[in-house]
Amino acid sequence: MEVRRRFQPRAPAASPSHGGLARRPSAAPAARVQASDALPLPIRHTNLLFSAFFVGSLVFLMRRWREKVRSSIPLHLLGLSEIFAIVGLIASLIYLLSFFGIAFVQSVVSSHDEEDDFLLSGAAPAAPVSSPSPAAICPLLCTDAAAPAPQKNPNITADDEEIISSVVAGKTPSYALESRLGDCRRAAGIRREALKRITGRAFEGLPLDGFDYASILGQCCELPVGYVQLPVGIAGPLLLDGSQHYVPMATTEGCLVASTNRGCKAIAESGGATSVVLRDGMTRAPAVRFPSARRAADLKAFLEEPNNFETIALVFNRSSRFARLQGIHCALAGRNLYMRFSCSTGDAMGMNMVSKGVQNVLDYLEKDFDDMDIISISGNFCSDKKPAAVNWIEGRGKSVVCEAVIKEAVVKKVLKTNIPALVELNMIKNLAGSAVAGSLGGFNAHASNIVSAIYIATGQDPAQNVESSHCITMMEAVNDGKDLHVSVTMPSIEVGTVGGGTQLASQSACLDLLGVKGASLDTPGANARRLASVVAGAVLAGELSLLSALAAGQLVKSHMKYNRSTKDLSKSAS
Repeated sequence: MEVRRRFQPRAPAASPSHGGLARRPSAAPAARVQASDALPLPIRHTNLLFSAFFVGSLVFLMRRWREKVRSSIPLHLLGLSEIFAIVGLIASLIYLLSFFGIAFVQSVVSSHDEEDDFLLSGAAPAAPVSSPSPAAICPLLCTDAAAPAPQKNPNITADDEEIISSVVAGKTPSYALESRLGDCRRAAGIRREALKRITGRAFEGLPLDGFDYASILGQCCELPVGYVQLPVGIAGPLLLDGSQHYVPMATTEGCLVASTNRGCKAIAESGGATSVVLRDGMTRAPAVRFPSARRAADLKAFLEEPNNFETIALVFNRSSRFARLQGIHCALAGRNLYMRFSCSTGDAMGMNMVSKGVQNVLDYLEKDFDDMDIISISGNFCSDKKPAAVNWIEGRGKSVVCEAVIKEAVVKKVLKTNIPALVELNMIKNLAGSAVAGSLGGFNAHASNIVSAIYIATGQDPAQNVESSHCITMMEAVNDGKDLHVSVTMPSIEVGTVGGGTQLASQSACLDLLGVKGASLDTPGANARRLASVVAGAVLAGELSLLSALAAGQLVKSHMKYNRSTKDLSKSAS
């Protein structure tokens, strides 16, 4: 009886009648957690390191003090090496005492636990006593203890259960499930269930079914456990170059689609917008190093010699039937050489294509420049997914200009402002304000908003929004101040209609809506260039609408109305 009063009975973890935490059927008994588990090295290596440090510091200090005693030097006069030795001695001593002290305390606690268990197991069965809740046991440390553990999926087969247990135990690597099972959907489900058991999270709200996981294998995403849903809105029609386009935009920002749609309406009622693609070339810039700057300059001169370009182009163009080398721009930094290759890539965005061509050229150059050390296939002079002046000046991908003349009546009726206010706002905000901020390619109101939304909807690389959103917005009064000329110049729109995420079902449907799905059968690259023009046209519409809202002082009011969660359907109608 005394034992039962001192120690509460431990309810079996698997028994729900005692209110304890449910134990996973497949999980092994939890190992004791030791403080030494937090060390970055195996414990035996750490012990040897600190033991050697302790002995070495002690021997060094003893020898120094012996020399001081013989030389009649006061022991309290310490040099820098002696200070380091004393600190090392104290630190290693603290570690060793702490380590063995922890082990001793844990051994004592373990022996007491075993004695308690033995006494309890030998005691007569008592009346059922409800065990305290996990929150009552450890209210401070176990903050998540009250949360129920994820329930086991009853639809899991015995074969899948065995694989899940193997993944949880670390015996089967999660990344190998697709190749071993030959079923991408099944692999994603097993990986998801294993992750549930490892993390204790249920992933409610993240759908698993309804997606073709085979379509992303080896090209879009690794280790999938589900997919994220994003709403897609339609802005338009955008009247561009005499054709109407309904622009898909995947976004969670309220007002964005509505604002772009208003800009499209203003453009359409003024006769439409026109666009021109100035350049079309993807870039890749490897970095190489030579023993001297003179040797690096020799290769620079070789690459820039016009007579050598044809030979280099033949080597480069072997990578693809669409890849065509356009030019090479070199830059020197000490003995490092950066070679920026630019080439056309058809309807693909072209990063892989240009990289293959560059690798062919590097292999060719190594025959004549055997002292060349290839540092990286990409030396950041490209420049990909980073704001860079070289993209702003030289362009990357598609360089597009889009313009429109908005009638004065449309400015007042649709945009709810006036031409002088728009011109002044654009100069003070987009031009002067961006200059004060030291902006690089950011002389616009919100080009990245539209670019990101279209990129996600059409399967582009969202990270390339960084350089693709480089844009300068210009506005000026024309026709004696009665009309508004507005334009956007975007030097580095990086898009493609084949490859990557463009082949996924949802993204492919959005490309089909724009009439640019897949490769152009008539003119290679025509669909990708058209998509770039649509992106620029949508940016033009978005710039026009947002600047009008700012000029009229309607921005905050609009966001309060449309960018708040509500069930009021009248907002959509308005």
